[in-house]
Amino acid sequence: MPRLAIINTPEAERRCEVFVIGCGPAGSTISTMLAQKGRDVAVVEKDRHPRFHIGESLLPQNMPILQELGVWEELNEIGIRKDAAEFESHAQGKTVAFEFSQAFDKRWPHAFQVRRSEFDHMLLRNAAEKGARIYEGARVTTVEFGNLERHEDTVVTLKLEDGSVQTWRTKFLVDASGRDTFLSDRFGIKQKNKTHASAAIFGHFRNARRNEGSAEGNITIVWFAHGWFWFIPLKDGTTSVGAVCWPAYMKSRSTDPTTFLMQTIALAPEIAGRLKDAELTAPVTATGNYSYYSSRMAGHGYLMVGDAWAFIDPVFSSGVFLAMNSAKLGAGVVDAVLKDPASAPAQYRQFDRTVRRGVSTFSWLIYRMTSPVIRKLFMAPRNVFGVQSAVVSLLAGDVFRDGPVRPRLYLFRVIYYLNFLADLPTAFRAWRKRQRDIQVPGEGI
Repeated sequence: MPRLAIINTPEAERRCEVFVIGCGPAGSTISTMLAQKGRDVAVVEKDRHPRFHIGESLLPQNMPILQELGVWEELNEIGIRKDAAEFESHAQGKTVAFEFSQAFDKRWPHAFQVRRSEFDHMLLRNAAEKGARIYEGARVTTVEFGNLERHEDTVVTLKLEDGSVQTWRTKFLVDASGRDTFLSDRFGIKQKNKTHASAAIFGHFRNARRNEGSAEGNITIVWFAHGWFWFIPLKDGTTSVGAVCWPAYMKSRSTDPTTFLMQTIALAPEIAGRLKDAELTAPVTATGNYSYYSSRMAGHGYLMVGDAWAFIDPVFSSGVFLAMNSAKLGAGVVDAVLKDPASAPAQYRQFDRTVRRGVSTFSWLIYRMTSPVIRKLFMAPRNVFGVQSAVVSLLAGDVFRDGPVRPRLYLFRVIYYLNFLADLPTAFRAWRKRQRDIQVPGEGI
């Protein structure tokens, strides 16, 4: 792969049009697309790929982006096909599958489950092959912003693995640092989402009982008393299983992470049954508060994409798609601003509106997923006026464009509130319990 060794980079070459912090899905996507537009792009990644990462389930609306990047054939080699999202509820005693072929957009009836170490490495290699300069094992420490309209460079300082320091000059900075949230932390604009605090504990298992036939690759979401589980089959035969829970439950842990995960699995009969003969293949991992956001995502000579700006609960596997879609939109913004710096304010406003609208569409439903009302509606779906097709479209990631989805999702909200009022005592008790579970001090694990 055409990658440069950053430690040997001559000072004369430490200059670029666009400097990207991070080479996860968002960083790789925006780097590739800008390089395809003829931009000189340098990317710095603190880790070395392949490296472990969670978030293994893609959405159908990821597929056109991946085709545009030119990685479709390799994606088919490393991924297992995912035709639907399944939801299980012990209370209702059944499983309901939302087939992506039922969405309004029929062009993308499936997605893939991928091991992120393979997927992210594939995207990084592709960015390098398309012309981006990729540098691994270096961490950005400081940024001094210049003024693009006055042709002043932004100066980026890096710390290398050997402890040495380098400075780079660039016209535009893209923050794709993921949950490191480089710029957001330095600007002091990152806020935890106090209305939806959660944490996760997860592991990979061999010999889990999967669906048969074409449904083998489907993701399964299982509700239980303290949150929800994901069950994600991977192509190599392992299965990713994790629990996303409220802080009150996570703070109750008094054992090691592996024991705590197995105790939590025992609380969900559907998951426990699938893992009856399974065994862990790697250490159990835990992570703190999932949900946060930043008050802005763009400014003079910079743009934040993906998790560097915000992250929401992964119940709908939206993370990778939102990251890559914001990177695709961001590539157009950066290219336009470099061509015409005076257009920057308008470009940033449009980018902000579009990204926020998509994220807020996901968020409304995500923040209510543990509600008994939502569980009831998901376990007994009806396609009156196309509402079920709109919900499937949301699960597929179709939340950014105008069309038939958005008005029907508003109708789904009306149906939700009517059902909430119809069973107000139960719904209110569930809401109060959630508020108590969220408002527990600490990170949750």
